[in-house]
Amino acid sequence: MIRRNRWRLAATAATALCLSAVTTTTAVPAVPAVSAVSTGSAVPAGVHPLRRDMPEPPPSDVAREELAGLTVEAAHSMNGYSRAKFPHWIKQMGTCDTREVVLARDGRDVHTDSECRAVSGHWTSAYDGKLLNAAGQLDIDHMVPLANAWRSGADTWDTDKRKAFANDLGHSQLIAVSAASNRSKGDQSPDQWRPPLSSYWCTYSRAWTHVKHLYRLSVTQPEQDMLNTMLNTCDQ
Repeated sequence: MIRRNRWRLAATAATALCLSAVTTTTAVPAVPAVSAVSTGSAVPAGVHPLRRDMPEPPPSDVAREELAGLTVEAAHSMNGYSRAKFPHWIKQMGTCDTREVVLARDGRDVHTDSECRAVSGHWTSAYDGKLLNAAGQLDIDHMVPLANAWRSGADTWDTDKRKAFANDLGHSQLIAVSAASNRSKGDQSPDQWRPPLSSYWCTYSRAWTHVKHLYRLSVTQPEQDMLNTMLNTCDQ
């Protein structure tokens, strides 16, 4: 209980420090944007040494409760799906779009140009442990992929809610990882693909579960079973 309360206090404090992100008329989870630097309305060109990483998902006991509360059902049809129905990457601060904010947030010694593009820096891919030194070597992964979200409930959303989901900086939904690991994952759920580094399974399963909980997305039975298995690694 102490650990859970500490996480909730930390999450509340983090939200208070964040900038406002996506404005929509549709009810969606609160989505505070986490800027890479504390600069106000824009990120200037230069070096951004502050590193915050992906927002921390809830501890494993909370994640287990969230997972137990998810609707378990067969995957929805892919009929009508298109990535274009999830507008991304949107402008977040000045000229900075969501991708550039995540690159600056997740990297070390990240330098950006006047257009907010990351021109140098150092990144460690949490999925496979690769050390990367060029922004072009990284993809911004949607923890819960857009196509997976479509199959688990986003097929009924409007465009504003899909846009909020695709650009959610305030929760554990976006992370800079090696392009190879992101493309290996594709739109697969945890029963189909898991990070090569098993040491990251605890964080991955907590993050995946929390995003599905926040957006009231469903899971399949194999998906729920594997998430429970991955959450068990948090106790090892």
